[in-house]
Amino acid sequence: MPAKAAKKKNLSAIKRIRQAQKRNLRNASIRSKIKTVSKRIEEAITEKNQENVKKLLREIIRAVNSAVSKGVLHKNTASRKISRLSKLANAVLKNAAA
Repeated sequence: MPAKAAKKKNLSAIKRIRQAQKRNLRNASIRSKIKTVSKRIEEAITEKNQENVKKLLREIIRAVNSAVSKGVLHKNTASRKISRLSKLANAVLKNAAA
C-alpha cells in the first residue's frame, strides 16, 4: 500500500491561527495591565493614600474602557469593575475629607 500524501493545509486556516495567536498575546497583555492597576489601587485604598487613589482610579477607568473598545472585555464587565473600584475609592476619599 502506498503511503498517504501529507494533508494539504488550508491557507486561510493558517492565517486565522496566526491572527488568533497575535490577538491572544495582545488581549493577555491588556488583561494583565488591568489586573496590575486594580491591585495597585486596592493597595492605595488600604493605605488610605488619597492622591494615589485619585490617580490610579483615572488610570484603571482608562485601561478598562480601552479594553472594552478593543473587544477584550464586555461592556457590562467593565462597568462592574469600574463601579466596584469607584465605590471603594470614594469611601476613602469621603472619609479623608470628613
